[in-house]
Amino acid sequence: MALIGSTIKPFTAQAYKEGKFVEVTDADVKGKWAVFFFYPADFTFVCPTELEDLADIYPTLQGMGVEVYSVSTDTHFSHKAWHDTSPAIGKINYYMLGDQNHTISNNFDVLRAGQGLADRGTFVVDPDGVIQIMEITSEGVGRNATELLRKIKAAQYIAAHPGEVCPAKWEEGAETLAPSLDLVGKI
Repeated sequence: MALIGSTIKPFTAQAYKEGKFVEVTDADVKGKWAVFFFYPADFTFVCPTELEDLADIYPTLQGMGVEVYSVSTDTHFSHKAWHDTSPAIGKINYYMLGDQNHTISNNFDVLRAGQGLADRGTFVVDPDGVIQIMEITSEGVGRNATELLRKIKAAQYIAAHPGEVCPAKWEEGAETLAPSLDLVGKI
């Protein structure tokens, strides 16, 4: 699973977004920052809490030039039905991709063998289509959108400031590091 630094693979999928069915391809992702947010299935338990949490920060992400693509192996029709019936999912304005043929889940190496479900996986992709951040959690462990936002800010910062890195718990506006021989053993 050495996906960090690799370029996303080609895909085409149907998605539900803001009352419409739309087609999304890997070409649509290029040129902007993107989050691929995989989850096991619609109409489940932890998933709606995560997706709602992400929906709450979506306007902030959009302001940072980041698009969000939630992905499960359900169809775009199922995504619409869930959106129409769940108050939590009804908050979502980002893309909900249907991956019933498992192309995207296989491309990101999150498809559970023999189950047809995706693991809980988060991938941050830069405007060149290169995976910069990935996180995989077990079935029962929900993710935190605020921490994802912090990581995206750090990734965008280092992309804009070559030669600098963000230390642990870095927050926007905090000091960064410039790796050098002078720092070795002093931190």
